[in-house]
Amino acid sequence: MARLSWKQNENDVSIREAVDIVREHGEPLPPIGDAEAFGAVFDRFADAKVVLLGEATHGTSEFYRARAAITRRLIEKHGFNIVAVEADWPDAARIDAYVRHRQVPDTDDTAFERFPTWMWRNEEVYDFVNWMRDHNKEHPEKDRAEFRGLDVYSLNSSIRSVLDYLDKVDPVAAKEARGRYGCLSPWQSDPARYGRAVLAGQKKPCDEALLRQLQEILDKRMDYLKADGGEDFFDAVQNAKIVHAAAHYYRIMYEGATESWNLRDRHMFETLQSLLARRDNAKAVVWAHNSHIGNASATAMGWQGEFNIGELCRTAYKSEAVLIGFGTDRGMVAAADDWDSPMQVKNVLSARPDSYERIFRDTGLGCFLTDWRENGQADLIGALSRPRLERAISVIYRPDTELYSHYFEAVMAKQFDALIWFDETRAVKPLTHAHGKGMPETYPFGL
Repeated sequence: MARLSWKQNENDVSIREAVDIVREHGEPLPPIGDAEAFGAVFDRFADAKVVLLGEATHGTSEFYRARAAITRRLIEKHGFNIVAVEADWPDAARIDAYVRHRQVPDTDDTAFERFPTWMWRNEEVYDFVNWMRDHNKEHPEKDRAEFRGLDVYSLNSSIRSVLDYLDKVDPVAAKEARGRYGCLSPWQSDPARYGRAVLAGQKKPCDEALLRQLQEILDKRMDYLKADGGEDFFDAVQNAKIVHAAAHYYRIMYEGATESWNLRDRHMFETLQSLLARRDNAKAVVWAHNSHIGNASATAMGWQGEFNIGELCRTAYKSEAVLIGFGTDRGMVAAADDWDSPMQVKNVLSARPDSYERIFRDTGLGCFLTDWRENGQADLIGALSRPRLERAISVIYRPDTELYSHYFEAVMAKQFDALIWFDETRAVKPLTHAHGKGMPETYPFGL
């Protein structure tokens, strides 16, 4: 017992030293309410091609509002023109049409109604989306900033989007596509059942038919581009890619978490690359969880074989990719007990004493930025280079099992380029149907 106590004391000294170093380098931030002043602090990242903004939870207001302020600044002052978020492509397409003053897709679907609805259907996103629309109004169409989804879960709606497109430009091809997508018909509304059926040998994989459908659309590129000028074609291609990737995802999710995680993040990265390749002088801001935008190779995820968008961007874009994490100690968060369970506003426990979060909390700076990209910060990098616990809360939060459910080991100095810290945070505010009264009927959330 004495030896255990000695090790703990040694660790405490190391934590105290790290606190002093982080405090010395921490830069207090203006209030988020002053969006212009808050965003201006991040001018230092304007030379990047991709700025990835994380979040330690999927349900914290300050993280959304901070990302909005930073993104506004990068769009207004530094030519960033793509906002790519951890969300489904068809849902984000409705937002994108709205913010770029294009016709919102004619469909019965409303954006972001699938669990977890609060992740994007919240007042913080509502305000940012309407800012984008107002900003874009003053610019020619070719220069307007886009709002795009990166994720892979929209199997059903992506199939419908492809078929709707082909019905308009090539009815014969639409009929053939319906035949190919018929392979998935019994499982479209619950694609996880497709994965189970394949695993049990009750169903042959649909991959070949889905890939053939994607290839046929690409083969007719020139004909289709004449019909719509490119925007609708790009959307159809992306949805066809999603159908193929999603079917593969649901098939391999039962084979292991590593394989399905890697497929999902590779798809998100390739979608980001496609967006960047489409326009001149493209510069993107990515909104996703810390677990996606931090360099996975510096975390327990990477040590067990997983990679993510952050690692792929670091490899592809080198110093032109900036990875910015977010953290908090305590407060309230919007989360659920289990997948598909109702949202609750939950109390976030104060950080463990052996975690990175405790180091940042104990600086006493409240809300601040720590940036270790520049030279001459060897002491800061050293303080953040020891493997320690780090917390991640997704759409599910289980305080009773927090250590096992939400903490993992990481080397923060290699995981991020900078970290934005808030001592205490509050939950996002989900939208209600009443909130949208008075908005135009095209408003993308369908309120």
